[in-house]
Amino acid sequence: MEHKYRKFYVEWWRIRKSTIYGSIAILIFGGLAAGGAWYASRNNWFLTDEISSAPKDAARIIAFEGDVRIIRAATRETIVVTKDTYVAAGDTIQTQADGRAKVQMIDGSFYTVQPNSTVVIRDNSSIFGGNNVRVSLDDGQLNVRTQEQAENTENVVEMSESETSVKSQTDASFNADEGNGEIRISRGTVETTVGGERHTLTENQYAEVSGGKVTNKEQLLASPQHLLPANSAQIVDLTGRGAGASFTWQSDSHLAIASYQFQVARAPYFASDSVLIDRGTTGGREFRVNGMRPGTYYWRTRATSRTGQISDWSDPWRFNVIRRDASRKIDASEWNVERVGGNVFILSGRTMPGALVRSLGRETFATQDGSFRLQISTPLSEVAIEMSDDQGNRAGFVLSLRNAKVIRRF
Repeated sequence: MEHKYRKFYVEWWRIRKSTIYGSIAILIFGGLAAGGAWYASRNNWFLTDEISSAPKDAARIIAFEGDVRIIRAATRETIVVTKDTYVAAGDTIQTQADGRAKVQMIDGSFYTVQPNSTVVIRDNSSIFGGNNVRVSLDDGQLNVRTQEQAENTENVVEMSESETSVKSQTDASFNADEGNGEIRISRGTVETTVGGERHTLTENQYAEVSGGKVTNKEQLLASPQHLLPANSAQIVDLTGRGAGASFTWQSDSHLAIASYQFQVARAPYFASDSVLIDRGTTGGREFRVNGMRPGTYYWRTRATSRTGQISDWSDPWRFNVIRRDASRKIDASEWNVERVGGNVFILSGRTMPGALVRSLGRETFATQDGSFRLQISTPLSEVAIEMSDDQGNRAGFVLSLRNAKVIRRF
């Protein structure tokens, strides 16, 4: 019996060899299980896939920025969007001042809900082989892009007592404000029905909807084109009392321009609390600003024709005011990446208090203890993050979204 099992002798204990091997196997198995659980958690294997449980024929929010909310028609529950999700018939999409959402409808069209907008999904269904899409723009701005559509497909936008049928291969913009509406067509064709009358708008056309009829149907007024300062330009504060900058732009429209509106803000969404300068000029295409302190700024313009048509805002351009002796180094530590769901991540870390942290068009300020949290959306495995302060100091980091490690600085 003494030689039945092979044994190791450790001090005065006698341990069977099979026990040692079994313990090692348990440790290896446990490590693999823990590692697999960590990987599954990082990739949201344990999260409920809201898209897969969506009602039949529901629309999908495939991209979003900032504060976007959905009011469910069935329960009146308000959901703050943190990942790709669905929108069913009857649901309401609301965007705040920094919010924007891109929605894919059943017919393959894309609806972009701009900031400060309210959109109700009236219908998004497939009946007898045809696709029916119908939404209501209650307030704000909605951009619609359609692809090639079958003959039995219907895509309708309701706004200001009007119904607009958006045809194939069309880019259209709708603005609703206090019972009035504007329709801009940059590509394709739409048919608008108001008070029983049907109007056709084609490429580069504009129309107003007011008082139960279509008015001011004319050529589309294009947004102004920026010239100076160039996008991402640096302006040096040589005196320490603030820098001066001259802003210039041009208009490529054939319509006579009555005036331009010019804005400078500290945030790219131009929320009311971030706008520093809001000026209208008469016919001029330039504006001078003095005494600008170090920091990051954004500017944009829009035009008003002599007929009263107002163009869309130009795409914002960014510029930085820096001190002449500014250093380009800013340190950051305690990086962390939290995957919320889909392609949505929350980046966090610590840097100098008050620093501006920016990535993929989103930005935030570090708190008094230097900590920050920033939500982004990207399908990539790494992301570039820029940091700056009001003295013109700057730094850049490329961060891995897999392990929250800094790959390189720039």
